[in-house]
Order: sequence, then structure tokens, then C-alpha cells
Amino acid sequence: MALDRIDFAILDTLQKDGRISNASLAEKVGLSQSACSRRLDQLEKSGVIEGYHARLSSGALGHKMTAIVHISLSGQFEKSLAEFEAAIKRCPNVLSCHLMSGEYDYVLRIAARDLEDYERIHKEWLTAMPHVIKINSSFALREVVDRTWMGIKPELA
Repeated sequence: MALDRIDFAILDTLQKDGRISNASLAEKVGLSQSACSRRLDQLEKSGVIEGYHARLSSGALGHKMTAIVHISLSGQFEKSLAEFEAAIKRCPNVLSCHLMSGEYDYVLRIAARDLEDYERIHKEWLTAMPHVIKINSSFALREVVDRTWMGIKPELA
């Protein structure tokens, strides 16, 4: 889907306020409500907009610790990767998991209540994952940036 300046304006506005009404969105981007609704529908159907979500505070929910975990597997065979990925998706504390190039096969971001909770996650989940041969954990001291949005530049249209 080729995006134009209006599409970028819609996306930028929605990233800042996903609960904005269609009427307000249309006004902000200079469209009629029906034209805005059609554009939004096209952006959703094309996969540019993948969904709408509530952003939750890990800290407010009792998860005060973030661990960055590097995982090495015994090999990067398709079956090994698929089995690990299926298992890691079941761990409720994993916030993100990325297949990587370089020294480690995966990098995880994990939410834990405290060090004892992370130890439980490590014992019950991480060491039980299939094909894992090495786990390297680091703990975030302070969050500096955690964006859920991208800066969209209309000149890219």
C-alpha cells in the first residue's frame, strides 16, 4: 500500500491517541468523517495498522524489575528454533523475544516482581526451554526510552 501525507498524519495521530474518535481524527487530518473512516479501514486491512492496545505499566502491576536475557541454543536448525519459539511464547513474563544475529540466538525482555521472582522464572521457564545451552541475564537499572510509536515524517510520503 502506497502511503501519502494524509495516511502518515492519520498514523501519527493514532500513535499519540489510539482512542481518538473518528470525528476528531478526521478534523485533525483535514478529511470528512466518511473519507477518514475509509482511509483507516484501508490502513487496517493492508496491515499497516496491526491493532489497538492499552499500554500497561509493569511497575503499577507489581513488576518492578526488567531483565534482558541473552539465550544461546544448541543449534540453529529450523526444528530447534521452532520448538524454542513455541515454548517461549507460553512464558507470561516474556515481554519481547527477538531472533538475533551475532553471539546469542535470542534476546528477551522479561518483567519480574523482584530478584526472587526472576529466579523463579529462570528456574521454571528459561532453563526448561528446549535446546537452551547458555543464558546470560542483565538487569535494567533505569528505563530511559521505551517507545510504542515511531516518529512519522510526512516528507517520506
